[in-house]
Amino acid sequence: MRPPDEVLPHRPPFLFLDEVTSMVAGERAEGYWRLTGDEPFFAGHFPGRPTLPGVLMAEAIAQLGAYIVLHDERFAGKLPLFGGLDSARFRRQVVPGERLDLEVEMTRLSARAGRGAGKASVDGELACSCELLFVVVDAG
Repeated sequence: MRPPDEVLPHRPPFLFLDEVTSMVAGERAEGYWRLTGDEPFFAGHFPGRPTLPGVLMAEAIAQLGAYIVLHDERFAGKLPLFGGLDSARFRRQVVPGERLDLEVEMTRLSARAGRGAGKASVDGELACSCELLFVVVDAG
């Protein structure tokens, strides 16, 4: 599988997907983001008790979703953008040194938009779940 930085337009410090471990193009994927503790947001969120912001968990899920979409030939030269985030739930604090395991399944994928459902977990314990809505636009 190609590394995320060869598929996604995201770059550090806003690339939250280290590796995709399995994928069925246009349908589903699994991957992870390993949190080292060196990420700049930990310094301010929160001093003395570094915690991964929930919105960044949702973003990591969305980036895995974008990885799935961009492997579909119909979307060559396109850019999937967030259209909405539904039913987001944050169940567990995620801290430096943990690996955030990600899963996304596409529930609808058309020429212009789509939906997916994703979750993030640490050691099998659910940290975040959400439904994604996205639109696909030209990348230029």
